[in-house]
Amino acid sequence: MKSKLSQIVAAALLTGVATLGAQAQEVKIGYVNSERILRETNLAKAAETKLQAEFGRREKALLDQENKLRAAAEKLDKDSPAISDVERGRRQRELIEQDRDLQRKRREFNEDVAQRKSEETAALVEKANKVIKKIFEDDKYDLIVQDAIHASPRVDITKKVIDQLNAQK
Repeated sequence: MKSKLSQIVAAALLTGVATLGAQAQEVKIGYVNSERILRETNLAKAAETKLQAEFGRREKALLDQENKLRAAAEKLDKDSPAISDVERGRRQRELIEQDRDLQRKRREFNEDVAQRKSEETAALVEKANKVIKKIFEDDKYDLIVQDAIHASPRVDITKKVIDQLNAQK
């Protein structure tokens, strides 16, 4: 009976020591601010410049078309008392048609910009996730969290991720 009790006490002590050992190990946690990565990396800035170059001409053409339409509407308002009802109706229909065409082009433009921005963002996120995974493995993190509500600067590894992304070609 005494040896059985000794074995139980020894097992309990070993379990307690093992538990204390496990508790004594520190959990390594990191935090990454995705918004900063999408805003501050060279890749994000290059993507923004690329999108500006890709869509700048179309945007300028739309702005020019908007200005022409506005000028035509102002001219119609100014000329309205001096022209016949038939001519006024014809010009109004033309303006309405031009405005409809402009709105369609603007909608298509916005959809194209959103699509390309989404593609560029997805590519950047994929690269960032690879860097984060590498940091996770190399620095032996237990957990890396993105977009936490609150995080201590002590666990913030965003700068490290940005630096590694900027070092890539």
